[in-house]
Amino acid sequence: MVFEKFLSKHKDKSQHEYIVALDVGTEYVKALIAKVSGDKLEIVGAGRQHQEISDMYAGAIADISGVVRNCESALSEAEEQAHVQAKKVVIGIAGELVKGVTNTIRYRRPQPDRPLDTAEMEFIIEKVQERAQAKAQKQIALETGNPDVEIKLVNSALVSIHIDGYKVSNPIGFQGHDVAVQIYTAFAPMVHIGALERVADELSLDLLAVAAEPFAVSRSVLGTDANSSLTAILADVGGGTTDIAVVNDGGVEGTKMFGIGGRSFTRTIASEMNISYDEAEKLKVNIENDKIKPIIAKEANEAIDKTLEVWISGVELALSEFDSADHLPNRILLCGGGASLTKLVEALQRQDWHKDLPFTKKPTVHHIHPSEVVGITDLTDKVTDHTFITAMGLLRVGYDTMIGSSDSDTIKDKLNRILRI
Repeated sequence: MVFEKFLSKHKDKSQHEYIVALDVGTEYVKALIAKVSGDKLEIVGAGRQHQEISDMYAGAIADISGVVRNCESALSEAEEQAHVQAKKVVIGIAGELVKGVTNTIRYRRPQPDRPLDTAEMEFIIEKVQERAQAKAQKQIALETGNPDVEIKLVNSALVSIHIDGYKVSNPIGFQGHDVAVQIYTAFAPMVHIGALERVADELSLDLLAVAAEPFAVSRSVLGTDANSSLTAILADVGGGTTDIAVVNDGGVEGTKMFGIGGRSFTRTIASEMNISYDEAEKLKVNIENDKIKPIIAKEANEAIDKTLEVWISGVELALSEFDSADHLPNRILLCGGGASLTKLVEALQRQDWHKDLPFTKKPTVHHIHPSEVVGITDLTDKVTDHTFITAMGLLRVGYDTMIGSSDSDTIKDKLNRILRI
């Protein structure tokens, strides 16, 4: 009995110290287990499992039981390496119906001479979220043709606060008439969130948070620095979707998603060359291999170019919708399996797709490397490239959620704590 109590106590301790990130992608499920060490995260287990074509559709779950099986495989691999069974999980959500926007609300204070306090800031933030939810509800209803579609807030983060036109990092104690608060919010349909909750339930995991994947990617590069001045366009090219986040001076200005990813290239190759999907995927992955006959490589490249043209148009359209920005960041940081396609990177670097957008100069393009992810180190030697960045970002969201009830030194953290759900 004493030994059982010891085991139970040890198990509870391990559950509190570890976070699982599940990146349920269209092509692969990736599982990372990280140990929480102060404000740092150490990856101690990593696993991945290929998904069947029918498991996912446009970044969303289409077959819950199939996805659960794949998650189990990826998780088992990670647990075997970590020698621990973690219970707290963060799962990523993607797809065109996940809406991430930054809203600004201007609030005229009835008592401008009274110093601002946390209760008043909480009231203002609530108003911003209500407005954002109404806009997201309307947009998703329009796109689905269902006016009764139910949506839920998945992520919120403070972008900036201005009082009477002056930007402040800590509004508490300030006097003034007009408070302008910018908050990033991401909403998703309940049907998608419900599927992820079911996956967590089937895996016997406690769901810490559901995170919009482009938001998770932004968290990976921003880390714990409340004063980060990072400015960049983040593009996560997955199997079914491309997710874009614009980060300006450390704040997420918004996220956009469109339904073209790695699988779109594979399908075009299969269709144009009259071969099976699996053969097309193999050809796409090995397109730069010298052993491929030149005539076959030429055909495959022509097929890739067709989809690439559509994909570049999608990027251009998504970025054109960030109309609140005076100019777009001149750095594009790529992650996700689809970003492994060399021609895709070259197209962003060489083509003039950017000329009609508000760039001050031609943007530079490079992959995000795991070593650039702030405050997360890999002890497994398995997290080696840009395909794991989203999962690493999910770990950061999990950490943010776990410390949500603790004391914090910065006002940005305190206000972000109010935003958490």
